[in-house]
Amino acid sequence: MSESPPITDQEFALFRDLIYQITGISLSDAKKVLVVGRLARRLQFYQLGSFLDYYRLVTGGQYPNERQIMVDLLTTNETYFFREPKHFDFLRDQILKKRNGNGVFRIWSAACSSGEEVYTLAMTLAENLLGVPWEVLGSDISTRVLEKAAAGHYSLARTEGIPPGFMSKYCLKGVRSQAGTFLIAPEIRRNTRFCQINLMQPVETGIGQFEAIFLRNVMIYFDAPTKTKVVHNLLTRLKPGGHLFIGHSETLNGITDRVQAVVPTVYRKP
Repeated sequence: MSESPPITDQEFALFRDLIYQITGISLSDAKKVLVVGRLARRLQFYQLGSFLDYYRLVTGGQYPNERQIMVDLLTTNETYFFREPKHFDFLRDQILKKRNGNGVFRIWSAACSSGEEVYTLAMTLAENLLGVPWEVLGSDISTRVLEKAAAGHYSLARTEGIPPGFMSKYCLKGVRSQAGTFLIAPEIRRNTRFCQINLMQPVETGIGQFEAIFLRNVMIYFDAPTKTKVVHNLLTRLKPGGHLFIGHSETLNGITDRVQAVVPTVYRKP
């Protein structure tokens, strides 16, 4: 099968409802082309004649890993190093420089995609918490992007936004067969960890508590009830006095009253 069959409105509705049920993401009708483009290879892999056949395969029990593969294909998001840099300035100037207390300083990147946000946070902490232990947790629903994130290996084309000093200090440029790439330095990577977390589900207490949580450019994919559920799930893991960061096109107005706005898109838990 060299070409994918078209997707009917009924078939698209099935996948739209399924991905909403699993991830909370709301797919508009404009995403039909994306669904076809991302899932066509799976129809070809199984030699299926319709998207309905693939839906039955995903929701049946014969191929238990296929649901995760579908989620991975439909949930990849754009990210890059030092995205929305004012947040990292705030972290440095208003949180790290004013920090009191002992113990490990912990931040959670709650939808970390391929890891650029995690390592941006890690470099910021390494630079500003000299002698203080710290950790960054990165989570995502997609196992595919988590594998890339944990590797910490990127194309040099992805370095835009990384300050030159950080690039030389915390990144290792590849040579010979690795030319054109760079690796996040081991001293940064050993203070980061990654795990799969579905933000729609209650967050396990085993991941601990955090001084800050980054949930940026994720809620734009959610409807209001899902935003409320996700934010409340995350706030159970945020320490009193901790900060929640969201994307610059997002707001918590009407979503929760459990945090207070500090500056636009930065909130503090009393």
